[in-house]
Amino acid sequence: MWNTRITDLLKIKYPILQGGMAWVATHELAAAVSEAGGLGIIGAGNAPGEVIRNEIRKLKELTDKPFGVNIMMLSPFAEDIVGIVCDEGVPVVTTGAGSPGKYVDILKKHNVKIIPVVPTVSLAVRLEREGVDALIVEGTEAGGHIGELTTLALVPQIVDAVNVPVIAAGGIADGRGFLAALSLGAEGVQIGTRFVCSTECKVHNNYKEAIVKSKDRDAHVTGRSTGYPVRALKNRFTKEYLELEKNGASFEELELLGVGRLRLAVVDGDIEQGSLMSGQIAGLIKDIKSCKEIVEEIVTGAEKTLKSMDSAFLRGGING
Repeated sequence: MWNTRITDLLKIKYPILQGGMAWVATHELAAAVSEAGGLGIIGAGNAPGEVIRNEIRKLKELTDKPFGVNIMMLSPFAEDIVGIVCDEGVPVVTTGAGSPGKYVDILKKHNVKIIPVVPTVSLAVRLEREGVDALIVEGTEAGGHIGELTTLALVPQIVDAVNVPVIAAGGIADGRGFLAALSLGAEGVQIGTRFVCSTECKVHNNYKEAIVKSKDRDAHVTGRSTGYPVRALKNRFTKEYLELEKNGASFEELELLGVGRLRLAVVDGDIEQGSLMSGQIAGLIKDIKSCKEIVEEIVTGAEKTLKSMDSAFLRGGING
């Protein structure tokens, strides 16, 4: 019942993509999501090309299901990774931090589906003209680097503005969010923070526990003054950063403060000085379970919500 243009395009069972989170989205996580019926994605971040080639090959040892690689366009290795994706037969590429326009032709030549992340209607329209296959529309509720518009407001505007299928991202972690995104006109969802709290995700357990213990207002935004806002759980690092911003610190000073903070959280498990990138939905996440369980929970949760809505409408009709 969950077949959409996205499941047809990507040849997956459920229209659920896993976010291509730098340092977080390794081959282990991506393979597990793909095996669960979604689309697992390796996050290239700023890693050198050969590191990503190795990740791709390791993933292929774990699954024969479709998967993707997320390429950050601002990475100094972006062009190398595009070549590696083509060489290795990767079926899907998602992109962020810039436009993939100059790579569209070569990726299409190698039958790679191209799905950029967009935070505005204007960018969505331009990228559709450049020939992308679908769009990930990410609201400000998401973790990591964010735009300003909410998922609820942005998704239907972009759905109305383009003809390619839309994937909603930001603030989605369960069946209710999945169903809400589809009701806005999206034909799939991309989920990040929920998959951080999976058994297959290789981030430090301190990071996962910080998300599980978080509350509704714990995901703060730093970096608005630099033009590159980032959402992460509040800790000593975000407090120091926000204080410097308030006092008018320079871009260079703030940039230096943020260097290596994500790795500090993901690898070392430093939940006070690391950057615990996380979406606003973190307060909803209360456990750590397998990707298979997470995907099944999202799908069955959506089905239960639909049934309860049908029952409510039926009762309303009878009572009326």
